[in-house]
Amino acid sequence: MTEKDLKNFIQNALNEDVGDGDHTSLASIPASATSKAHLLIKDDGIIAGIELAKMIFNEVDSSLKIEQFLQDGERVKFGDIAFIVKGNSISILTGERLALNCMQHMSAIATKTAYLNTLIADTNCKLLDTRKTTPLNRTIEKWAVKIGGGVNHRFGLYDMIMIKDNHIDFSGGISNAIQKTKTYLTDNNKNLDIIVEARSLAEVNEILAKGGVKRILLDNFDYKTTKKAVEIIGNKCQTESSGGITEETIAKYAKCGVDFISVGALTHSVPNFDLSLKAI
Repeated sequence: MTEKDLKNFIQNALNEDVGDGDHTSLASIPASATSKAHLLIKDDGIIAGIELAKMIFNEVDSSLKIEQFLQDGERVKFGDIAFIVKGNSISILTGERLALNCMQHMSAIATKTAYLNTLIADTNCKLLDTRKTTPLNRTIEKWAVKIGGGVNHRFGLYDMIMIKDNHIDFSGGISNAIQKTKTYLTDNNKNLDIIVEARSLAEVNEILAKGGVKRILLDNFDYKTTKKAVEIIGNKCQTESSGGITEETIAKYAKCGVDFISVGALTHSVPNFDLSLKAI
């Protein structure tokens, strides 16, 4: 995640929403009018997206001023005020919906992440996000996971090798997939970590025999098989559990001894966090 990524996201989102102008505001409010509004929190959880909202309002109108009362990652309750934005009335309204949409979604993700982290806090397991994100929103969704105390998995297809079931089947088996990957990385002078998905203990053993992987992904293993896999793998490489893990099951998987648990629901199915921008 870079400042350039965020700037591109904001510009594209504003283009989508504003088009050739916020005509409602332009029609009904004098161009020189000034106002102020506060960001009202109407939910309990972890606030996220304040820094992004500041960037959004600055992109809309660099003369807008933000008086900030909370920081991203703070626990908040109904009735708290995150910030006050002051300046040109039309500019405030032009940036309002984008700022709210982002903050509501990011706060929901951060709150969910923080909650799941409490369920595995007595273990050494780390909570990971996935690529199950909203297209073109991955930057802010993964940022929200970090604000909530989670760890970002690979950002895309380009920053890590992740050999999954279809790769294995299409390439003719695990050993073939791993060997071809090693050759590809050498031939193309690339230094990328390799994760390989295992669907059984036999596949775990085959991956270990081939060697050269950073992590084995234990996909849809039950608790008993997960514990056995962790014992077999030992310190030879990292371990990760995935596949339909929920708040009801995450603690049990963490206690199996895996290093990581990846949860797609952190980003793909959270309800919005309730926030409003209200004129003062």
